[in-house]
Amino acid sequence: MSKEKTKQLHKDVAPFAKSDLKKSVFQMLNTIPPVFILWFLAYQSLNVSIILTIVLSITAAFFVVRTFIIFHDCTHGSFFRNKKANNIVGTITGVLTLFPYEKWKREHSIHHATSSNLDKRGVGDIWVMTVEEYENASKWQRLGYRFYRNPIVLFGFGPLYLVLIAGRFNRKDARKKERMNTYLINIILLAVYSGLILLIGWQSFVLIQGTMMFTAAALGIWLFYIQHTFEDSYFEEESDWDYVKAAVEGSSYYQLPRVLQWATGNIGFHHVHHLAPRVPNYNLEMAHELTPPLQKATTITLKTSLESLRYRLYDPANKKFITFREAKQAIMAKQKLKIDLKPKRTTFD
Repeated sequence: MSKEKTKQLHKDVAPFAKSDLKKSVFQMLNTIPPVFILWFLAYQSLNVSIILTIVLSITAAFFVVRTFIIFHDCTHGSFFRNKKANNIVGTITGVLTLFPYEKWKREHSIHHATSSNLDKRGVGDIWVMTVEEYENASKWQRLGYRFYRNPIVLFGFGPLYLVLIAGRFNRKDARKKERMNTYLINIILLAVYSGLILLIGWQSFVLIQGTMMFTAAALGIWLFYIQHTFEDSYFEEESDWDYVKAAVEGSSYYQLPRVLQWATGNIGFHHVHHLAPRVPNYNLEMAHELTPPLQKATTITLKTSLESLRYRLYDPANKKFITFREAKQAIMAKQKLKIDLKPKRTTFD
């Protein structure tokens, strides 16, 4: 994409990068109260049916995902025009979603600045190895990577690690403001959770809160995974990396049914978000629909998104994700070619 087209694309999206106080407040009202209402109903249903309790807890999880989208917009300063309002609401929704606001804000900004950059992986993203890296890795590194990329681990153990461990500790280079915010959220969580356990018992608490937060975290990991892991996703080395291409070609448009689009806060328009992070979630669809170049982004549906579970390694040579089996075939073919090209010793009688 030329510099002129890039400049024009940013110009076309700029009008959508404005928050609307009424829309923001309305979204908070139709998102956050339902979390508490469904939680209370789930508790009341314990005397009726545990299955009903689980169903209500899972339903509440979708509202937790929407709450996270509000949190996410606050970290970008896009939910409110006022910086202080974003910080306050961001911290409150951080408590509700179990994420430290300042810590996540910094890591996520790094993700946006380095997304699809092969030379700057490792912060705020999912671990991706290239075929060459995997080929040169030790046996234990390969085993660790295969374990990590296993769907059961990624979407089963991943949510537990995310909310119970990763979100509870600061990075070593965290500044005071970031550390204090994490401590504040942890203290509030400890107090609230302890009170609830004393009030309703740990079994009821774990069943309701555990089901809700595990489901929400698993959904969050899935959404993040699918929005960057698709066959022709864009990845480049630092020297050739381009921010706009990383946004439009390295992020997918996850086309979801209306109810799921609403439940996930329009985050399926991830290509729009990566291009212009200051566009609030309720303007993402409009930006997509009224900006033709953005409609060229890779579109993924519920059905086709399942195919992405097969993709484990990135192949820079062919610029696409491939499976472990395809990688093994490519590595074997490469080794065979080296053997064939190796000079053969000539013997004389």
